[in-house]
Amino acid sequence: MNWLTWSLLSAVFAGATAILAKIGVTGVDSNLATAVRTSVVLIFAWAVVPLTGPLGGVFTLSRRTLVFLVLSGLATGLSWLCYYRALQLGDASKVAPVDKLSVVFVLAFAAVFLGEALTAKSILGGSLIAAGAVVLALK
Repeated sequence: MNWLTWSLLSAVFAGATAILAKIGVTGVDSNLATAVRTSVVLIFAWAVVPLTGPLGGVFTLSRRTLVFLVLSGLATGLSWLCYYRALQLGDASKVAPVDKLSVVFVLAFAAVFLGEALTAKSILGGSLIAAGAVVLALK
């Protein structure tokens, strides 16, 4: 499978995540719900590693790789905590589109930190995503 197939699968599972999380967070502290979800992700991710590659690869990771993976994990954790709180307070059909503004931030961060080009196409696409999120989030 190529990157597009994996990306579409990611989008399908992310969509399911929003609905399942909205149902699961009802009447529960959002941070506790995030901790339960994160525990499941942790167990699942470590269960997949030996099925797809050598588990010993963890010992060959560079310090730089570990630092950035830890920082990414912290950003993910903060994102999930905010997302679950938002789901607890708002409609999934409004929270999820606003959450997808992450695409706009990725475009900007990729340009600033990775030197990726901001093209007319990426600016137009990012603008459409931002406009769509605003339209869907309005009452």
